[in-house]
Amino acid sequence: MSSESEVKECLQRALDPSVLIVNDVSDGCGAKFEIVVVSEKFQGIKLLERHRMVQGSLGDVMGKIHALTIKSWTADQWESKKSQYN
Repeated sequence: MSSESEVKECLQRALDPSVLIVNDVSDGCGAKFEIVVVSEKFQGIKLLERHRMVQGSLGDVMGKIHALTIKSWTADQWESKKSQYN
């Protein structure tokens, strides 16, 4: 299965996020992840396409993941939501 560090590395390389939170929510087996990614690359991009960008960034790792919860925001959107993650 996948590790949090593997997922983070893929997303960091592809999306250059200002905020990246990756949590393995599968009790350690690496099959389910919750991801919060804030990137200016999402500016002007619709939600579905943002999710496709995240999934595409994971490459071969995506094939090992059973479930993925994605929050993909621009920096402006993050400002109104970040208090939920502190």
